[in-house]
Amino acid sequence: MIAHVTLEIRPDRLPDCVDFYALIGFAEVRPPPSLAGRARWVQSGPTQIHLMHVEDPVTLPRGHVAVLAEAYDETVSRLEEAGFEVEPRAEHWGARRSYVRDPAGNLIELMASAPPPSG
Repeated sequence: MIAHVTLEIRPDRLPDCVDFYALIGFAEVRPPPSLAGRARWVQSGPTQIHLMHVEDPVTLPRGHVAVLAEAYDETVSRLEEAGFEVEPRAEHWGARRSYVRDPAGNLIELMASAPPPSG
């Protein structure tokens, strides 16, 4: 399991990003005091996304953050109603999936179910 991922976000985009991640099931949580002035964190289950304040951020150039959206249809609907463009992608492992960009431009993959265990 991946515990967290960090994304670089311009300070003026942070509120929009926190709102975006709430649409896909992440609630804002308090970072430790040592990072409180430099980041906002969101969490879903055991997974956190750390939104780091950076004046000149780098969005993921080719990679993406994959998020399991257990209520997939409802999540896609919430995003579309909020004005986000959700792009359906080919199914992998028998699960629907789509791409959407967060307000900072990072590519997020929504997955209806997790990949099966390998082995």
